[in-house]
Amino acid sequence: MRNTSRWARSLLPLALVVVWLAIGGILGPYAGKLGEVATNDRAAFLPQRAESTKALEAGAAFDRSKSVPAIVIWTAEPAGRVTSAQQEAATRAVAGLSGRPGTAAQPPSAVLVSDDGLALQAVVPLAPDLGDELPAVLDEVRGAARLPGMAVRIAGPAATQADLSDAFSGIDGLLLGVALGAVLLILLLVYRSLLLPLVIIISAVFALGLACAVVYALAEHDLVRVDGQVQGILSILVIGAATDYALLLTSRFREELAARGDRRGAAVAAARRSAGAITASAATVALGLLALLASDLTNNRALGPVGAIGIVCAVLSTLTFLPAVLALLGRTAFWPAAPKPADPAQDRGVWHRVAALIDRAPRRVWVSTSLLLLVLAGFSPALSSTGVPLDEIFVNDAPSVSAQQTLGRHFPGGSGQPAVIITDARRADEVRAAAEDTDGVASAAARTASGRPGGGPPLEIGGRVRIDATLDAAADSDAAKDAIKHLRERVHAVPGADALVGGYTAQQYDTQQTAARDRALIVPIVLGIILLILVLLLRSVLLPVLLVVTVGLNYLATLGVSALVFEHLLGFSGTDASVPLYGFVFLVALGVDYNIFLMSRVREETAGHGVRAGVLRGLTTTGGVITSAGIVLAATFAALMVIPLAFLVQIAFIVAFGVLLDTLVVRSLLVPAAVIDIGPRAWWPSRLAHGATSSPGGTKGTPPRG
Repeated sequence: MRNTSRWARSLLPLALVVVWLAIGGILGPYAGKLGEVATNDRAAFLPQRAESTKALEAGAAFDRSKSVPAIVIWTAEPAGRVTSAQQEAATRAVAGLSGRPGTAAQPPSAVLVSDDGLALQAVVPLAPDLGDELPAVLDEVRGAARLPGMAVRIAGPAATQADLSDAFSGIDGLLLGVALGAVLLILLLVYRSLLLPLVIIISAVFALGLACAVVYALAEHDLVRVDGQVQGILSILVIGAATDYALLLTSRFREELAARGDRRGAAVAAARRSAGAITASAATVALGLLALLASDLTNNRALGPVGAIGIVCAVLSTLTFLPAVLALLGRTAFWPAAPKPADPAQDRGVWHRVAALIDRAPRRVWVSTSLLLLVLAGFSPALSSTGVPLDEIFVNDAPSVSAQQTLGRHFPGGSGQPAVIITDARRADEVRAAAEDTDGVASAAARTASGRPGGGPPLEIGGRVRIDATLDAAADSDAAKDAIKHLRERVHAVPGADALVGGYTAQQYDTQQTAARDRALIVPIVLGIILLILVLLLRSVLLPVLLVVTVGLNYLATLGVSALVFEHLLGFSGTDASVPLYGFVFLVALGVDYNIFLMSRVREETAGHGVRAGVLRGLTTTGGVITSAGIVLAATFAALMVIPLAFLVQIAFIVAFGVLLDTLVVRSLLVPAAVIDIGPRAWWPSRLAHGATSSPGGTKGTPPRG
């Protein structure tokens, strides 16, 4: 029986590898299929309880064709006034678009001349859900609208949607390739081994394939929503987290292998001794992401479960596939390098010098680093999260952006994207008059049976009518959002109107307001979750509070640096309303990860050597692997910058810079120095608070220096 049990244990690693190879082979392709169930329709991610969402639902009956508008703009070349002949030619060109493949049943609008006489405009309604065919349809519209002596551009929702699709087109291949390439290069430098980095990469890819398959199934059944942003973040999060956890486990495996020589025993011991820190770290990230379910923004709620699924898959791969492979490979995994025992007492490398610096003057170290972070945090209020203007959504020169800028120069800023008012038909005239009298509104007209504002009696559906109010300012500007606020006050004041104000600008305004509410609600929830996990893991109260305070300070310092970089180096006038919340969830949860890795080892060392020696030994033992993990995670998030969208570039910088700041300053200097300065009291109420040691190398009763 004993021989049978030993035989079964020897086959277990091989069985686990075979299972994961099957998972990778069957489910791996789903990493490239997730785009099939993703939607980049921004209207699908509006605040559920916002007025603009209610207006969208109430006004759906008025959009019988369910069209997506493409706004065609003509300007004379060379610049000059538009002639009547050119207007007639544009009218004929637009009329010829009616009934073409890809256009909606609703006919194009009349061609309008700008007040300055320098441009023409017409709205061509396109069929909804064109998907990959949208760019081709827009090219056909542009070609049909091309006139001699005139430049033609296309703006509006259809053009923006096409540019978004183009921006996300590389999310499956380019993003994943850049992220994996960066990780592989870093691992080669860290391990100086050829085989182990490939094993870690394969483990991460298997985790991503499993996560994408689960998310695909849920999205296909409408249980979660996925857009290009969520899809990109999922890929980066899984690759980064799986690699981080793998670095921690392989580091422990190298120690165990050098100490005992038995590869299977070393793999089991490494998995057992690192499982607590890995699962606790994963729990902080997963539960922090699940806290996004409390958000009223659908894209925030979508990221919560999707990200948590990715983290769980990363942990499963790390704690099953990776130990199994290491048990089979043993020392071969590190070839041509040879694993050596990690002995802090013999270490004379960089982390020994860092530990010596902290040991000489711990109070001076933590005070100076805290002051540095506080100075950087002082710039955080300068980070504007009121939204990204349309001309900054894309970091490259997107055609829809230049077209929108041309439209704004010659027509009222809100042309093509009016504020939509849904009101009681009996109060329609009063509501329209109230809208026209509102500061910031250029004109207001009721939607008619022809599907266009004005030119006939209002179209009444279910006792309601739709009024389109064109704003003076650009639809994405702060002035337009202020106009929406005043417009709502005016139309809500009409007795019995039961008016709802929606449209693009109202959606942006509501998203901004909802994001502020989400931050006030979700930030305390995330902090509470993390604090509870740390208390349970470290069996202490004071130390978890200290760790949460330090990662919070790191977050504010990162926002301060980001405010300076975004405005003065990258030229962003603001950030998406969700960026500060995303940055908080990722930075705080991931920042606590590294402190968990460090303090779990410090607790282990403190039990045998005392607080001071325990901190120093824990720092020198884990310094290299945790720093490598931080660099890997920063590099993977930085890969998001290959997608030319301001939102992802901003998230990439905040997380990458914040992780490096946390890894190199907070975890390496501030936390160890503060714990040494506080002394055994940091571990209250556990028995370590009494400073007991079980080795001659202990430091019981030694007063802190500095």
